[in-house]
This record gives sequence, C-alpha cells and structure tokens, in this order.
Amino acid sequence: MENKHGHHQAQATYINRDLSWIEFNTRVMEEAQDTDTPLLERIKFLGIVSRNLDEFMSVRVAGIRNQIKAGYTKKDFTGYAPAGLYKRLTKRVEKMVAQQYRTYRDLSRQLVKQGIMLTHYNDLSATQRKAADTYYHEVIYPVLTPMAVDQSRPFPLVHGLSVYLSVVLEHPNLKALESEEGEAYYFAIIQIPSNLPRAVVLPHRQNSKKQQYILIEDLICQHIQTLFGGYTPIAVDAFRLTRNADLDINEEDAEDLMEEIENQLRKRRRSAPVRLEIQKDFHPYALAQLLEEFDVSEAVYEIDGPLDLGFLLSFSDSIVGRDSLRYTPEIQRYAPEFPEGSETDFFSVIKERDVLLYHPYESFDAISDFIEQAADDPDVMAIKMTLYRVSGKSSLIHSLARAAESGKQVTVVVELKARFDEERNIVWARMLEKAGCHVVYGLVGLKTHAKVILVVRREGAALRRYIHIGTGNYNASTAKLYTDVGLLTVNPQIGEDASEVFNHITGYTETHDWQAVAVAPSTMMNKFVELIRREADHARAGKPARIIAKMNSLSNQQIIDELYMASQAGVQIDLIVRGVCCLRPGVPGLSENVRVRSIVDRYLEHSRIFAFDNGGEQEVWLASADWMTRNLTRRVELMCPLFDRNAKAAVLNILNLILGDNVKARILLPSGNYEFYKNGEPPLRSQFKAWEISSWKPYVPPAALGHPTPSPNL
Repeated sequence: MENKHGHHQAQATYINRDLSWIEFNTRVMEEAQDTDTPLLERIKFLGIVSRNLDEFMSVRVAGIRNQIKAGYTKKDFTGYAPAGLYKRLTKRVEKMVAQQYRTYRDLSRQLVKQGIMLTHYNDLSATQRKAADTYYHEVIYPVLTPMAVDQSRPFPLVHGLSVYLSVVLEHPNLKALESEEGEAYYFAIIQIPSNLPRAVVLPHRQNSKKQQYILIEDLICQHIQTLFGGYTPIAVDAFRLTRNADLDINEEDAEDLMEEIENQLRKRRRSAPVRLEIQKDFHPYALAQLLEEFDVSEAVYEIDGPLDLGFLLSFSDSIVGRDSLRYTPEIQRYAPEFPEGSETDFFSVIKERDVLLYHPYESFDAISDFIEQAADDPDVMAIKMTLYRVSGKSSLIHSLARAAESGKQVTVVVELKARFDEERNIVWARMLEKAGCHVVYGLVGLKTHAKVILVVRREGAALRRYIHIGTGNYNASTAKLYTDVGLLTVNPQIGEDASEVFNHITGYTETHDWQAVAVAPSTMMNKFVELIRREADHARAGKPARIIAKMNSLSNQQIIDELYMASQAGVQIDLIVRGVCCLRPGVPGLSENVRVRSIVDRYLEHSRIFAFDNGGEQEVWLASADWMTRNLTRRVELMCPLFDRNAKAAVLNILNLILGDNVKARILLPSGNYEFYKNGEPPLRSQFKAWEISSWKPYVPPAALGHPTPSPNL
C-alpha cells in the first residue's frame, strides 16, 4: 500500500511505533493506579513502568538522537522525521514522568495507611537512628568511593542507570574552582552501591508494628561529612545518567564473536549520554559540571522524588508478612498428560500424542524434567537446543552439561546478542563449552530467537525425533510471570524441519523446502502474507474468513498493509497485541473489520499465536516471532502449525477466553488511544479465569471425525 499523500496521510493510516509504546507504558501505569489491584502489586507495576522507560530511552530514544546527529531527515512510514518525533516524544515522556511521581506519592500515602513507610532520617526515633548509623558505618561506608573532580583528577566514569550523589564542597583555607558567581567550590561524586538494598529496613519503634525503611542515599547524605573531612558540604544531590545501550557489533570482521561482544559491553559503559535525571532543586554549580561533562542540556529531567523507581520491584518483594496486599499465590499444575510428574516416561507419552503446555498455568518443570530425562536416557543420541534468555539458576544448563559429559551429542545455540542478557549468556556459553557441548553463536547479522529443542532417540532399529517448539524463552523464572504456549511432538515433518533449522544455523544450508514450519528470515514473511491473502480470497468467495492473531507487537508495514487489504475484502480480524501496534483499526474504507485489544494484567502476555479460518478448515500456528520487521527480517525465528486436533482446539480455547476478557482488555481506538473493553457481559478476567478452568484442553479421540471447536464453557 503506497503512501501517496504525504505526512498527514501516513499519520492517518499508521500509528507511530514509539508513540504507541508510550500508550503501552501508560497502560502499565494504569495497573499501578488501579485500586482493585493489591497495593504491593501496584508498587511493582510502578517499578516496571520505570524499567520500561529506562530501556525505551536507552535504545529507542538513543537511536533517534543518533539519527538527528547524523543529519538524517527522512520520514518513516508513519510520517515522522527523527527531529519531529524526538520533540513529540520528549513532551510525552515528561508528561509520563510527572504521572509516575504523582502515582508514587499516592502509593506512598496508601502504604503509610498500611503501616509501611519510607522515612526520612530526621523522623527516626533515637533507637532507629542508632541502628541506621551503625548500618552506615559497618555496611555502607566501607564500599563508598568519593571521586573528586579537579585539574589533576578528570571526571570519573559514570555508569548508565546508576544513581550517584553530586557533592559541592567548600574549604576555608584552599582555593577551588570558581563558579560564574565568583564563589569557590570543590566538586565530587559518589556512586550509590547497587549491590546493597536501596531501601534499608529499620527496627520497629517501641510498641509499634509499623514497617519503616530509609533510602540508602538519605543515609549517605546524613553522613556525607565522613567522606570529606576538613571540607564543608554545601549541597548533596542525586543524579542518574542514561546511556545508549545498543551494541554496535561488527560480526563480519570479528574473529571471535564472544570477544567482540565483551568489547562492546565495555564500550557500552562509555557510550553517548541520552538522558540526565536530577533531584529537584539541584545545586546550579553541580548541574553546570554535569552538563559540561555529558552534553545533554536538552534532555534533563528534574525529579520530585527518589530517582529510579525501578527499586520498587525489589522493595515490594522485601516486605514480609503482608500477603493480603499481594495477589493470591497460585499453584502451577503439572501438565496432566504427565500424571506422575518427573517420574513419567516423557517419551512414551509424547509418542502417543502431542502435548500442549500453557505457562504459567502449567509448570515449566515439565520442560526441565523432559530435558533431564533425555540427559540421563542411554537411548538418547543427541540433544539440540536454542537458548535466548536463561534464568540465573537454570537446571537446563546442568542437564545439558551432564548429557555432554556422558557422551551424548549436545548442540546449544546461545544467542550472545540478547539485549541486557549478553553477560549472563557468555557465562553460560563458557560453562557449556567446558562440559563438552557444541556451542554455536548463531548466524552473522541475525539474532537466533527461535525456541526449539530437538531430542534424537534410538528406538529399536530406528531413530525418533522428539521436538519442543515454544513461543517463549527457556527460562524457568519468567515462565512463572509470562504467558506462553509450547508444543511437545514427534510429528515427523516437524522433526525433519527442526533438524534442518539446526543444520541451517550450525552449518552451510542456504535453502530448504520446509515441510511444515516457516522460518525467518527466509520464508516466514511470505508465509504470513500467503495466509492473510488466502483469508481475503475466502472472504471474496463468501467462505468463512477470520484471522485471530496474538503477539507482543505489530509494527511491520507490509503485514499491516496486507491486513488492511484483507479487512477491505471482508475478513474479520481480531488482533491481541499487548504492546506496540502501528495498525490503526476501525477506519472506514481501510480497517473497519479490524479490532485490536491489549491485555495488561498480572502476567505478561507473551505468547505468539496465529489462527486462520481458512474457509472452515482452520489452521493454528505457534511462533517465536512478533509481526515486527526485526523478527521477520533480521532474526532466526520459527513458526509451527498445530496438526493435532486436541492441541488446536486447546489453543482456540485460549484465544476465545482472551477475546472474552472485559476486565483487563483495552480496545485500540482509531485515534491511537485505548479504552477498557465493556460488552455488557458478567465480568471475565481471562488470566484469573485460566486458573479456574481445568478442562481448557479438550480430549478428542484420534479417530474422531470433524473439526475441533472451542469448548462452550469458554
């Protein structure tokens, strides 16, 4: 769909990706403001808002600033040039930050009503003050390093996203740098230790059950004189710098990719400043020193409250004995197909039928136990697996290492370029190599984002492939927080394709005639276009034509244009897009048959699911990819069809449950804004309902005829 009408037409046709992201983080903020959400969970949501904004500024906004500095003026497909977009984003971010801290002050008041408070040093009792002083001298003081800035000591390295204190000092007998007003000052900075709790717990007051905390920077400020004996502190203020976090990796010329990434991680520490956050009423002399060093005068945010509200995530977790202020803990079910849990013979079950797993409602332990059994099974010949983000204490790593040590062929594709997990993945890669695994770092220029496990097992005279394909990472920690779907199967077509995926990554295989799956960047985009166009053809022929697609983000122009044309052909399209969505729904003559909703709730909606009516012969696909350009053109991604009727029906049940959500679903309006979805039905909160439903996986005997339909109780 060519844009022939310029800037305004583009803006009317598409929603800008970065402005859409602002809307997404606003939805997360609404969860922090929702009085129906338990208080300590609201605190966490506000911490998530802060972390999200940090990544947005260090990656997306940093990239836009780079374009402006390079003189890049071309408009993107949504009609925005870098300079205009940056100006608009700056205003929106300022508004968001103000809203953040209004929400923080409101939540602080709510915490006080519950007897939980962040207290200032001057408000402590004598006993509390003594305990705080002791903690400072015994725990904090030994790890602090005051760093002076003068003619002989240049400005020290300031790490991105760390909180620092700037200190302005005087000395009666020494001449210092003079400010513009002629006053003589000394200047130093101190990094707040990130390996100590930001909120320090205080002993209870006498006859009080209140839980009181003090911020570590408040304690340091009160004892600042201990670091600068003989000098008089004039002002102590907090600041925080955001740097460009995108790695510029030269894979073509890098002899050792791991070494190149380690070099780039070191460079990230000194990368270009993007944003400077300063405490309210920051001393002007100190601010002048920072601006001269960092050159970010147009991106200074004055904060009325503690810098970096991301600490609220760990602060919320540290509060004990307040279960009434949290979500009710849920017990994850072990997949019923494996009734004896880890004692099950996984191979015999999967050989009988495909098994669909729905996290977090079903435990990730089934995957960990499957790999553990494969590692110990003498008939297993080989294990191949992709790793993108792995939890800190992953049992998978130990199982894979044990399998290699026992003589099995173990191949692990470790994605070293997984943003912000690069260092952790390097550690895992070295550990696996030491155990004897074949560790591969993917293809030059492409991130390996596919989620696939292949286990090759000797059974009699033949070999059988057991495959797991998922929508989420092999991470036991996030599997408790993210909704994802995975398939365990022995389907021979999928098995052969999975083997080829690994051959493609580890060897020299340019082309392959895939039997079942679609792979990015080679065939996935074309497959999606083919499936969307097929629905349009069915609609024109008067056959059933509907698309239900669930993903994290939708920003690829070609896919959006195909959806617009399908809508105009009469295809009914329901999109479940948690985050960024550049498609503008409900526009007459363009997208009146497209509906977009976003679910932001207790769990992060992460699964990628695509369902096509196909004239009554429904097809359902699971994928690792979103409809984003980077997923479809710059990553190795995998999309797999569901052939098993039970698995297909189960996934349709999941989609229909989400489409019925009228509590946490928000509908995207043609304006680009969102509003809560109300349909006049009794309240249905899909994530909570999913815990209650035990029969979302229907069982249809393999010999039964007909097409699976969603269970009526959903």
